[in-house]
Amino acid sequence: MSLLGDRQQLAYIAAQAADARVNVELETEGMTLNIGPQHPATHGTLRIIARLDGEQVLWADPSCGYMHRGYEKLTEVRSYPQVTALVNRIDWLGSFANEVPFILAAEKLMGVEAPSRAQHIRTILFELSRIANVTLFLGDLGVQLGAVTPVFFAFRDREYVLNLIEGATGGRFHPNFDRIGGLKDDLPAGFIDETRNVMKKLRGFCDQIEDLLFGNEIFQSRTRGIGVIPKDVALQYGMSGANLRASGVDWDLRRDQKLPLAYDKVDFKVITHPDGDSFARCWVRLQEVRESTRIVDQLLETIPAGPIMAKVPKIIKVPEGEAWVSTENPLGEMGYYVVSQGDMGPFRVKIRSASFNNISITPWLLKGVYVPDIITILASLYFILGDIDR
Repeated sequence: MSLLGDRQQLAYIAAQAADARVNVELETEGMTLNIGPQHPATHGTLRIIARLDGEQVLWADPSCGYMHRGYEKLTEVRSYPQVTALVNRIDWLGSFANEVPFILAAEKLMGVEAPSRAQHIRTILFELSRIANVTLFLGDLGVQLGAVTPVFFAFRDREYVLNLIEGATGGRFHPNFDRIGGLKDDLPAGFIDETRNVMKKLRGFCDQIEDLLFGNEIFQSRTRGIGVIPKDVALQYGMSGANLRASGVDWDLRRDQKLPLAYDKVDFKVITHPDGDSFARCWVRLQEVRESTRIVDQLLETIPAGPIMAKVPKIIKVPEGEAWVSTENPLGEMGYYVVSQGDMGPFRVKIRSASFNNISITPWLLKGVYVPDIITILASLYFILGDIDR
């Protein structure tokens, strides 16, 4: 090769090296993205801090506590009947269901059991709370992915359920209806027939949502294979409810533990799904609404006659002791550990809320996903901020 050729080759190599140095100098660090705490996709005042490499998440961390209201501490300065007004505001979309495990824990300490009629009515209202809660989830799920229509269906049919709850308890969102030993009132006239009609409407709603949303190829492409949680990982993180059953774990406290409720009087399926992805979590909840309507229909046929309150003192003093009771709430396992020193109010209460445990998996789950999938995964986990920031 000639000298000129050698010089040209060396110049070319030098130019390439210079370009490489410039490229190295132009490399930038990954970006930190804050989602929330004021963002519609975080379902309340939750903040997700995500570190990105382009569009991919390197790591993500949930920041809770923006709405901490001190429920556990407030119970220490309330009487037992007053506590129900606090706890039904934890998961505000399924409020009556929050009252039940606390009342059952107090009854356990007192050695009291509600009459059979009260147990049946409690279970009916529990399932109506579940239906009202999950119905809104199914509608709002579409909004997270850009489909506005399903939420109008959800709000329409959820109103029918809230009308039933309001007619029976007097409270639309916060019933404060459960009592140690039973219930505040009996069912109103016409409740049974109206509830049967509403259950038919809700099954129709499930069919509509399944066609409109779950059958949509865009919805499926955004949820299938996204946010997969294997069975062993779900168990390690203490997940519960539909999030756990969507990973193939056949576990439901309504069936798997004995409580003074009426679930042993009805036949229902525990819905599971093997895939553990965002689609599976949504699909399981859709099927559970259908099962809840079946449970309610069966209970309406078998409500026993009799009183709705056991004999309890007018001034409640719970004997000294400790009790733990958990139930299968709309969002998963909801439990209360109640410590009594023999006073009119609890000495200590520890609340095990479903959403707090379910969202603990997000650092593991969001690692490696793309930014648009963060919203889909958060929506599929379904949490309520009052259920996290207790």
